[in-house]
Amino acid sequence: MLQDSFGRVHDYLRISLTDHCNFRCTYCMPQEEMEWMPQSKLMSKEEILTLAETFVGLGVKKIRLTGGEPLVRKEFPEILERLADFPVELTLTTNGVLIHKHIEVLKKAGVRSVNVSLDTLNREKFLKLTRRNQFDLVWENMLLLLREGFRVKVNAVALHGLIEDEICDFVAKTEKLPIHMRFIEFMPFAGNHWQSKKVVTAAQMLDLVKGKYEIVKLEDKKHDTAKKYKVPEFEGTFAFITTMSENFCAGCNRIRLTADGKIKNCLFGKEELDLLGALRRGEDVEEIIRLSISRKHKALGGQFDPDYLKANPEAIENRSMIKIGG
Repeated sequence: MLQDSFGRVHDYLRISLTDHCNFRCTYCMPQEEMEWMPQSKLMSKEEILTLAETFVGLGVKKIRLTGGEPLVRKEFPEILERLADFPVELTLTTNGVLIHKHIEVLKKAGVRSVNVSLDTLNREKFLKLTRRNQFDLVWENMLLLLREGFRVKVNAVALHGLIEDEICDFVAKTEKLPIHMRFIEFMPFAGNHWQSKKVVTAAQMLDLVKGKYEIVKLEDKKHDTAKKYKVPEFEGTFAFITTMSENFCAGCNRIRLTADGKIKNCLFGKEELDLLGALRRGEDVEEIIRLSISRKHKALGGQFDPDYLKANPEAIENRSMIKIGG
């Protein structure tokens, strides 16, 4: 069991398969030219499986595959099939554009839930945000997942000047579709030009929804990052991930493994320990994992004030989101 000094048990591992992505979302990666990690610095398929097995042996019960975009890795099907042999719940976060090519692999591996990133329902805005003209394919692949019986969560980053006009449109989609819509408060990472004034809080978004719909609050579980709601009689639900306005660090059970094999005990933490290097040198990675969890800060990686209005993005030491993994 992996327990930190605040009594939090960590049983949920997020593995980044690659830092590459076929989109160029402005809030995720710096606008300047990206430098991708050389292949030699990335975890190989066998190294991913070896480290995953170690984490499972330490009590991990759920593994999420992330990127970059996990489906751009050529070995994705093999990695997923091998991970399916472990006694864990498997899931992934994707931009959705390649889902149609991997739907049978996902079903065979027992994946039941998929998170699809989609920040707008407007084709022109989608092109501006992602720098790719792929809205229709992403939407069709989301519908494909639903037809094939997957639980689909749709993640939208709440960007000021964008989400306000669309939040009710997203909620409207939950009337006929059993999707679970999640609005994520904009978070600071290296190169994404975060400012507190760009944050649209859950409270602000909820007021917009209440202006159009009668809603009910749903029960949130201990480790949930999202505060869930529903319009009565609608097929789906909607929720808010309140990282900035009301953090949920007290119930955190997450560990991150970057594509280059670094363990991060917090999305916002600057401290990283090198599991891949230790594995290649034949050292005890289990000891390093326990050390990382023991050093976890109480909240927000110890990097900024829980009052997001006081956060100074220039003082935060971290990678860009694409280099961390979702």
